[in-house]
Amino acid sequence: MKPVFSLRQDAREIFNAALTAADAAKAVSGHLKVTGDGIDVAGRLYSLRSYKRVFVIGAGKGSALMCRALVELIGDWLYGGIIIAKYGYAVAMKKIAIIEAGHPIPDENGLRATERIVRLLRQTTSEDLVINLISGGGSALLCSPADGISFHEKQEITRRLLSCGAPIGEINAIRKHISKVKGGRLARLAYPSTLISLILSDVVGDSISDIASGPTAPDPSTFSECQVILERYKLRTEKAVSIARFIDKGSALEIEETPKPGDPIFNNVMNVVVGSNRLAVIAAKEQAERLGYSVKVIDKLAEGEATELAAAHAAIAKKIYHSGTVRRPACVISGGEATVTLRGDGLGGRNQEFALATALEIDGLAGVVALIGGTDGSDGPTEAAGGIVDGGTVHRGETKGLDARDYLSRNDSYHYLKATDDLLVTGPTFTNVMDLRLFIID
Repeated sequence: MKPVFSLRQDAREIFNAALTAADAAKAVSGHLKVTGDGIDVAGRLYSLRSYKRVFVIGAGKGSALMCRALVELIGDWLYGGIIIAKYGYAVAMKKIAIIEAGHPIPDENGLRATERIVRLLRQTTSEDLVINLISGGGSALLCSPADGISFHEKQEITRRLLSCGAPIGEINAIRKHISKVKGGRLARLAYPSTLISLILSDVVGDSISDIASGPTAPDPSTFSECQVILERYKLRTEKAVSIARFIDKGSALEIEETPKPGDPIFNNVMNVVVGSNRLAVIAAKEQAERLGYSVKVIDKLAEGEATELAAAHAAIAKKIYHSGTVRRPACVISGGEATVTLRGDGLGGRNQEFALATALEIDGLAGVVALIGGTDGSDGPTEAAGGIVDGGTVHRGETKGLDARDYLSRNDSYHYLKATDDLLVTGPTFTNVMDLRLFIID
């Protein structure tokens, strides 16, 4: 049996292989080919010479690196553009304004940058080509509220949505309907110009209507559905009066719906998913096999409450540990994105909560290590990407006088994992294809 530090090192190597596969620049260069004075995008040829101007816009944690790849391919053809990146995720480029803004809660920088994109698109014509670069995080970064909604209330509803345990589809339905640019409205602003969206997916199933709240995709959700979501999660509060009023007016057909499938504004739009969580999982599997592990990939546990997913994953790992249902050493891998319902006032994120809950499940098991990490390098309002725990994590906490269950009940996974030296810290990764969970059983 390998020592625990070697198993933890293997977990890091497997995770790093997944990050390499999710590289945002490679995602663009792999799907966009230069052919003379044109570009081939997923088999469709666009002649750059036929356009008066070529702009690039975008938002997301990987958007700056995606833009750099685009500049390297067609930089001489670009007239200009605006990219909104998370703080610390900017990459300097000529002719392109790279603006850093707040995530996961929108801030004034994001608002001003989005308004600049709106003004740019309103000036485009049928003679222009707009290339839109979207990655995870775009929902927070591309953040101009619809007329009649205060920006402060938009920030408040975002906080409430992210902490109420709602699935991403419901969160995005609200985001789309209170936005000037989400839910297909960016495509409406760009019409009648030609619009190509290159999209790095951070949602299960790679639905383009959900990635960054689908700014260039038809929106199947409705104002009436948003009313139900407000009621379900008790979001009708004094801090969201203008939002509730806006959604009620929309449900009463007093406000125009988001663009739906079949709307002619999408005739000039091409949406292409250029990277996804699946690629990261495949790369992790291949690296684990190179390191000598038997690999079991789980597809059915992509979404759910972090503590419940932790218990389900740990049960599979413990079954392998005790009964040998998979040849050891083994590695169990899954991708996806958990949710957390906040009940305490602690600090952490979905991956750290998942990791701490896992530590309790595998307590005392020698030779078991779990790495739970966000491919974007950030988890909640912390510098950590997640956690890497083992059968001794709970004991290490006890020697410091810490009660793991107490910290978990207060949603304070960050401070516990920091004290036990079990935080996973990567720094900015400049990509985002959801999360990766690795369970190593030696």
